[in-house]
Amino acid sequence: MERSPISNQQSEINNQMSNLLSIIQRDPVPQPWAEGDKIPWNEPGFSRRMLREHLTQDHDAASRRTGTIERHVDFIHTTLLNGRPGRVLDLGCGPGLYSNRLARLGHTCFGIDFSPASIAYARETAAAEGLACTYREADLRTAEFEPEVDTALFLFGECNVFRPADLRDILARAAQVLKPGGRLLLEPSTPEAITRIGHQPATWSAHNEGLFSDRPHLLLHEAFWDEAQRVSTDRYFVVDAETGVVTRHAASQCAHTPSELIELLHAVGFALAEPVPAWDAGQSFSGDFLALVASR
Repeated sequence: MERSPISNQQSEINNQMSNLLSIIQRDPVPQPWAEGDKIPWNEPGFSRRMLREHLTQDHDAASRRTGTIERHVDFIHTTLLNGRPGRVLDLGCGPGLYSNRLARLGHTCFGIDFSPASIAYARETAAAEGLACTYREADLRTAEFEPEVDTALFLFGECNVFRPADLRDILARAAQVLKPGGRLLLEPSTPEAITRIGHQPATWSAHNEGLFSDRPHLLLHEAFWDEAQRVSTDRYFVVDAETGVVTRHAASQCAHTPSELIELLHAVGFALAEPVPAWDAGQSFSGDFLALVASR
């Protein structure tokens, strides 16, 4: 029997209420990484929207602005690669903002990232300029790394998003593909920055469109700090304004002290690891990151 419009409407309301109940009935304190490894960088729509944030010059939230990137590239080119052509592995390369610039200076670059839109942009830029760059869309936890590289880059706090065991494995594999005397530039978020993320107040906001959706939606965000594991977790609920459908995302980040990272780098095969002074000086988030150079 065909259902009446009123019944259909009531059924839709019930479905929406069920979705909204997922917010009310959520775990009050999620375990780190239990609700997702990170926000959906590999989802095509999210990836496309995130690419806009990578390329903007209005903020440094997704990628650095051009002036900072060029200063970093100069350090990599002159200090790590001694101004000579080399092979560079860029772990979590995003849209190729570092690798493509290094290729313009004569280096051969290999970039790996989880985001399809960022990889497509990096490839298109490299192809248009005839740059010696190879980009691969892959998960760093399972991707094969190009062998015999002079320098590996692991920048912008990307190392903090991995579970400790996964981070150890990624760093060990990076050490294996570096040439003798090769260097890793590792840029973690500071423990203070990760702790601060985990203590953010809960917020909600309304958007006609935004990073999490092209459609009008409500965005609810809450943060948690796990003192025992020293992990912050961000949880996001995206409520579609027209359908009431709720989508949940979560991302965790682990805090590492410089001494812990240096000890880890030594354990996986690096002979020397030392900080880079004033790495993020002059940036809008000055003090949120530190940089370590480790030699194979």
